[in-house]
Amino acid sequence: MTNPSSATPASTAGTGGGCPVGAGTGAVALGGPGFPTEPQALYRSMRRDHGPVVPVELPGGFPAWLVIGYRELHQVTSDGELFPRDVSLWNQWEHVPADWPLLPMVGTPMPSIYFTAGAEHRRHVDMVVPALEGADPFEIRQHCEQLADRLIDTVCSRGTADLVAEFAEPLPVLVLARLVGFPDDEGADIARVLKDLADGGPGAQKAHLRFGEHMRRLVAAKRARPGDDVTSRMLAHPEPFTDEEYALDLMAITAAGHLTTADWISNSTRLMLTEDQFADALSGGRHSVAEAMNEVLWEDGPTQILAGRWAARDTRLGGRNIARGDMLLLGLGAANADPHIRQQVTASVRSGQGGNSAHLAFSHGEYRCPFPAQEIAEIIARTGIEVLLDRLPDLGLAVPATELVRRPSAFLRGTTALPVRFTPVRTTGDAL
Repeated sequence: MTNPSSATPASTAGTGGGCPVGAGTGAVALGGPGFPTEPQALYRSMRRDHGPVVPVELPGGFPAWLVIGYRELHQVTSDGELFPRDVSLWNQWEHVPADWPLLPMVGTPMPSIYFTAGAEHRRHVDMVVPALEGADPFEIRQHCEQLADRLIDTVCSRGTADLVAEFAEPLPVLVLARLVGFPDDEGADIARVLKDLADGGPGAQKAHLRFGEHMRRLVAAKRARPGDDVTSRMLAHPEPFTDEEYALDLMAITAAGHLTTADWISNSTRLMLTEDQFADALSGGRHSVAEAMNEVLWEDGPTQILAGRWAARDTRLGGRNIARGDMLLLGLGAANADPHIRQQVTASVRSGQGGNSAHLAFSHGEYRCPFPAQEIAEIIARTGIEVLLDRLPDLGLAVPATELVRRPSAFLRGTTALPVRFTPVRTTGDAL
């Protein structure tokens, strides 16, 4: 659960107007087939040719710096004063058209936990994080088991399924909808809304409006009748917030947990279906599920590039001159592959025996994904995969692995579809 912009994944295609300053010669275009198909090879070539801080060009010709060095990324994310997450500092705003395709991902200043900085950000954190911490892990797992069974019931009798569209994508949203306080029928509509947002098609704007309407109605309902849910705990926080702030924070919570957790499920399942070393997970090896999930965070993380940080003043980073207002993109996937850190990471950490603290899949520092959100995502992903493998034990790919297609994005790493086959089984009798 790293970024609410996961609800609107950025295509690396597209153009924009303006004459951005500093789109220099030699910048790497954040587009093309290399990012979705062979990102690690691309990161190696970037590191060889440019070092740990890479000049890149966003769609529309906008310049930025992609931080791919582990130490440099750690430096950026640890220094919130020099590199704040304050999008208003960007020195390109005068050139950015209103329809720029990356605008939903980069964001504009707004009073939510994700698009605020400094003291205002901490104010939102102090309200949101305890509300998330109040969610009982055992109840989260129960919700996930029940909803995973319902989703599997819709496909289990036919022997084939697309695990992305029919399982991995809807499951996190349905669980999160329950946690924030929605009834299941409204949770199903939110799942459709976020799917429309993720598709980025002509219905995306209307979907975003519907998303906000859902959250405003939820805030009003929980103000009138509180319950044991995230929204009610947010409203009970002693410091007052506006209804707009509550709604925006709820949108951030839900959207941030949507596609990132879905891709964690599908990328982990894909790994277990295609790599021999994880084959025992398909026959009930629960520990191997955790190993596969940890491997994905290192090698195939759902969030490859995260926008962003902005330099508060002229500085130097990784041998580069960074100007005030320059955008820095966090190359989480590339930093995890940095040879410097790989030489120091022990086999016990990489295998899941020693914890996941060294990877940067959830970012780092003040603006990292909050720990309670990380825990919720891990419970949803692991429980979902375990239920899937328990219900469909002979799960296998329905197409050659070479035919699986990655999402066309430099920022988010997921599979557009995961066709599988299995022996048909009975439903649980608890249909969705």
